[in-house]
Amino acid sequence: MSAIGVGQAVILGIVEGVTEFLPVSSTGHLKITEGLMGIPVDDASVVGFTAVIQVGAIAAVLVYFFKDIVRFATAWGRGLAHREERASHDYKFAWWVIFATIPIVVVGLAAKPLIEGTLASLWVVAGSLIVGSMVMWAADQMGRHRRGEAEITFKDSMIVGSSQILALLFPGFSRSGATMSTALIRDLDRVAATRLSFFLSIPALTGAGIYELKDALGGGVGFVPLAVGTVVSFVVAYASIAWLLKYVAKHSFNAFVVYRIVIGLVLFGLLGAGVLDA
Repeated sequence: MSAIGVGQAVILGIVEGVTEFLPVSSTGHLKITEGLMGIPVDDASVVGFTAVIQVGAIAAVLVYFFKDIVRFATAWGRGLAHREERASHDYKFAWWVIFATIPIVVVGLAAKPLIEGTLASLWVVAGSLIVGSMVMWAADQMGRHRRGEAEITFKDSMIVGSSQILALLFPGFSRSGATMSTALIRDLDRVAATRLSFFLSIPALTGAGIYELKDALGGGVGFVPLAVGTVVSFVVAYASIAWLLKYVAKHSFNAFVVYRIVIGLVLFGLLGAGVLDA
């Protein structure tokens, strides 16, 4: 019998699609949802399932930002073929995204047992939600929001890309929350910070999904739930991306900060009362 049913896959796909790119922690919300549905969060096939359905959300990024991605890829290809093209920002940016992914790949492979073991606890998720909220609020206050996407540098990309490690080690911190907060500290405006977070997510989450696919299919999760969860994730994530970009153009991240604190406190309460198993 599959560890995750089709109905559960739909619910988890919706949760993934809504939360993957909002700075609220998709991993944290998935673990909470799995816990409430009685799904073993530490099962290798379940961990694999949650990583694979992220590919649906990444597919939404690829479709939504198709023109941008084609522009970067074209500039990258031209730069490889012609030295004079290497001065363009798009060519450099394509390389920066690649380089900025290396730290999370190295740490992810080296710390995999720890990430899927002790750090997978819902107590860690609850604490990370609250601590991450404080970081996000401070970053939004500290940032001068003065630089746009065209002013992103190699240093920005590496620092922001490396911040993804926080979410990898502490589920609940939020990959998008970490990258957006770090980008704001680097004085990028909210739209540039959000778009950079999206672009950095493509290689990181795609690689994680492909790497975990064997555990998802080889364990207790069948192909059908996996496919359903991925498709639902794609549809919902596309709508989430469109909404978020419009929202951050006119609003601060305070609403997300408050939401994360509330969810973190509720989770602490549920764990303390024994309603959820850590």
